[in-house]
Amino acid sequence: MVIRMNKKVFIIVMIVVLLLACLLIYNTFKNFSVTVSTNISNWGLKFNENGTAPMGNAGKDFLKKYNAYYVGEPDNKYIYLTFDAGFENGNTPNILDTLKKHDVKAAFFLVGHYLEKEPGLVKRMVREGHIVGNHTYHHPDMSLISDKESFIKELTSLEELYKEITGEEMPKYYRPPQGKFSEDNLRMADELGYKTIFWSLAYVDWYKDDQPTKEQAFSKLIPRIHPGAVVLLHSTSDTNEMILDELLTKWKDLGYTFKTLDDLTAN
Repeated sequence: MVIRMNKKVFIIVMIVVLLLACLLIYNTFKNFSVTVSTNISNWGLKFNENGTAPMGNAGKDFLKKYNAYYVGEPDNKYIYLTFDAGFENGNTPNILDTLKKHDVKAAFFLVGHYLEKEPGLVKRMVREGHIVGNHTYHHPDMSLISDKESFIKELTSLEELYKEITGEEMPKYYRPPQGKFSEDNLRMADELGYKTIFWSLAYVDWYKDDQPTKEQAFSKLIPRIHPGAVVLLHSTSDTNEMILDELLTKWKDLGYTFKTLDDLTAN
């Protein structure tokens, strides 16, 4: 009788241990998107069903600790439109004209080369109410920069040039070049007063000699749009310049309105 009781106790204990192990494994996978390793160096997204926000390889709660963002709240059909530009190839004037036509304010993340070569366009962006964000001066892989002095220099050098051109302080929005980052990067940007801005929707639009067709662009940008989308487009893309008017119209027809990064980071 004693032996049978011990076996029962043993079986019960093993069942409890197994259940706890399963729970631990479940929580680990469930929370993969709200943690980040210092070894992460590439921003990544995992898309679910169309019309819903993807999961980032660093989640909203973790990013918020460092004033970093990649998507807005799911309650409202808002779009936060952003452009990255390392150089100018003639598309930006028409892009600005289209944004003005639709009364949409965007954010342009620019590098030192752009500010040096296109001060007139930078001034126009500011004059027409767009945000000019910090994309670093030299566009390096920031995940490889661990010392604070070098990190600070990449951002403050661009700030100084921006102020020289516009006479204003640069808005404190930072986008890591190519989405390459580390947790230390996020911390250092936060300590400098910056809000780091990733994205929740983009597509392969940056190859100058291999531009997507209109149909290819719409096949990504229409089904995958979602409430709170932070959209990344490259202003160097001929396709983006060509489709922007129709794209903004399509998004509006789907019930979306456009907000700024100030709105995204207000809460």
